[in-house]
Amino acid sequence: MRILIIEDHSDIAGNIGDFLSMQGHSVDFANNGELGLQLAVQHRFDSIILDINLPKMDGFTLCRALREKHQIDTPVLMLTARDSLADKVLGFQAGAWDYLVKPFALEELNVRLQALSLRQQTNQPHQLQLGELHLDTAAWSATRAGKALDLHKACLQILEILMRAAPNVVSRQDIEYMLWGDITPESDPLRSHMHELRKIMDKPFSYPMLKTVRGIGYRLISEAS
Repeated sequence: MRILIIEDHSDIAGNIGDFLSMQGHSVDFANNGELGLQLAVQHRFDSIILDINLPKMDGFTLCRALREKHQIDTPVLMLTARDSLADKVLGFQAGAWDYLVKPFALEELNVRLQALSLRQQTNQPHQLQLGELHLDTAAWSATRAGKALDLHKACLQILEILMRAAPNVVSRQDIEYMLWGDITPESDPLRSHMHELRKIMDKPFSYPMLKTVRGIGYRLISEAS
């Protein structure tokens, strides 16, 4: 998994990060709420570990902004010393998927993250629709305006990433990570895949759905602009 740790205590963040890295996960860090929100919006993570008492923006506000303003459904596990029932209720109301009180066992944290990942996979629909674009991730088939799109697997995977994120932008680096993990091919296959997507998904139709956001990445739109 790719995990974002938003925690202002460097020792705690470091211990969690070292342990999760040893379990094979990829870890990013933010030491305040504003930076954490920025990273969570700009990049795609499998899970977010979130403290509540953070500089610049508290965890409740951050989680609520993710859900309500940015429409991002990344699983959030709140990890905090605040153990009252009222705080737990506030956490879940803000959009957290789980709540773990400090002190905690690193093994339990890892198991909870795995459970969140399984829950997210179960909750994700196989049938995706964006305007006239339809994708079936079970059959790995796509259509636009009822016309079948002859796309190979990598292009269909990119399409899934962009459709699940729409209308948000997905960075080039995030797409590469979700396709190939930490080992990015030396050539530039993503450029070829995006060219193929445009040729098959956009050119035969009345307007392009695939948009390049210069210097950042790509996004899909549902109607002509």
